[in-house]
Amino acid sequence: MFSSIPLERSAEAQADVDRACQRLALYHFMSCPFCQRVRSQVERLALPIELRDTQRDPRHRQELMAGGGRTMVPCLRIEKADGTLEWMYESADINRYLEQRFG
Repeated sequence: MFSSIPLERSAEAQADVDRACQRLALYHFMSCPFCQRVRSQVERLALPIELRDTQRDPRHRQELMAGGGRTMVPCLRIEKADGTLEWMYESADINRYLEQRFG
């Protein structure tokens, strides 16, 4: 499905990606196969996205419910430049977004 070799960027380009990823968080849990698809994409694209395990940390589960309205994972929390939040569910949608933005 995905190459296991991480994408390489110039130091400057990676620094830009690193800054952009500070506005992202992935709600997931380890045994979820759909979450694994997204984590593989994150790794392939060399994205330092914060991972928030909803099974191991009840605070993350509560944040997901409060913000996204449901506890389904994976869910990508996207903080926009104006401070508004978008909660993106569905692994295919998340992977498409990450590929379009960072691929």
